[in-house]
Amino acid sequence: MTASTHIDFQKVRLAFIGGGNMASAILGGLMKQGLAQSQVVVIEPFAETAAKLQREFGVEVHGDASGASAVLTDADLVVWAVKPQVFKEAALPVAAFTQKALHLSVAAGIRSDSIARWVQTDRVVRSMPNTPALVGQGITGLFSRAGVSAADKQLVEQVLKSTGEWLWVKQESDLDVVTALSGSGPAYVFYFLEAMTDAGVQMGLSPEQAYHLAKATFGGATHLARQSTDSPEMLRQRVTSKGGTTYAALTSMADDHVKEAFVKAMLAAQKRAAELGDEFGKD
Repeated sequence: MTASTHIDFQKVRLAFIGGGNMASAILGGLMKQGLAQSQVVVIEPFAETAAKLQREFGVEVHGDASGASAVLTDADLVVWAVKPQVFKEAALPVAAFTQKALHLSVAAGIRSDSIARWVQTDRVVRSMPNTPALVGQGITGLFSRAGVSAADKQLVEQVLKSTGEWLWVKQESDLDVVTALSGSGPAYVFYFLEAMTDAGVQMGLSPEQAYHLAKATFGGATHLARQSTDSPEMLRQRVTSKGGTTYAALTSMADDHVKEAFVKAMLAAQKRAAELGDEFGKD
């Protein structure tokens, strides 16, 4: 998906609460879109991370909200890029200055009810990105509360534009599914890359050769799937001749119930995503 309306960033002021990898990915993409350094403020308590942000982006960075009250009050959008366990602690001192702003959370698990309560506004969009956003190839699930306007959604889309794709969901509980599928998904891919590499080494290739083949295979197969209108089942069948090598491998996986184990693992991730909301969303 792409944004239908271009936002004039010369009129937008942003505040980032937390300046880690995801904040840096978003901020770097915005700079490429023309966002000026003077339009951004970051609240980042860790000195090393703060110094890195200033060095890479030249933006204004404060260790806490008390020294940035004026710029926080002017913020049109507040991006919450903090760990879920410290969200409430970070939100309470900021909320006094940002009640007129739109709020975008990239924190896993924290439900929008809790965020809206802490930041004292219903203009809250909750998101679930994934790590390929760091190289502009991410996919982000998005959910908006009733107080979020169409223009607010367009601003969020424009902010996330350089990180990859996005997908709006109608029910907030669907974000737990997004978390299990695409949020945690890159780890599943890396897990299979590890397994394929290990197998290649066991069969006589060097680790470098095996890893290169595994990466190219994942990348090529994914590109083929994106270009095709066929289902994954159909694509799989086209490279599986009965009695052949692929058939032997897939039969072995079926005998070991690999698909069932994989689905079970993703259901566990979905359950844990819901639990995070219960753990860290309390008053």
